[in-house]
Amino acid sequence: MVATVEGGEPLSAADEAMEPDGRVRQVEAACAARGLNLTPARRRALEILVAAGRPLGAYDVLAALQRDGVAQQPPAAYRALDFLTAHGFAHKLRTRNAYVACEHPGAAHEAAFVLCRRCGRVVETALAPERATLARLVAGSGFTVEQVVVEAQGLCPDCRTAGTA
Repeated sequence: MVATVEGGEPLSAADEAMEPDGRVRQVEAACAARGLNLTPARRRALEILVAAGRPLGAYDVLAALQRDGVAQQPPAAYRALDFLTAHGFAHKLRTRNAYVACEHPGAAHEAAFVLCRRCGRVVETALAPERATLARLVAGSGFTVEQVVVEAQGLCPDCRTAGTA
């Protein structure tokens, strides 16, 4: 599979290299500050997610990595994606089995996603810190919550307006 942008057009190398919001630079700085190794495959996987602007499956990321000559085998893509998600630079959308670049890379936050069930658009937001978190709710149970990701499905404004329910 080839990663595509909205409308089904394949991502070009120029499109994928774009980082209009500086998220790749933010991740580079966070890695340097934390002593993490942002390998070429990890960096390229992040660039692919940022440029896509929508959820991509691991095999979409792998196809782009292969095309760029950065990685050839699925484990390389999965290792890169695991690194990015483990350090808060990307998120895995469990309901879609896909990955998105984090809108707040490196910042400690509880991610919440709204997913359009019609067009597939995804919007990330950070849950307000003053809200009760799952960690506080389960504090007495002995569990340690390591990550919270909230996914809600509905219709985006464009699909709602277009009446494509």
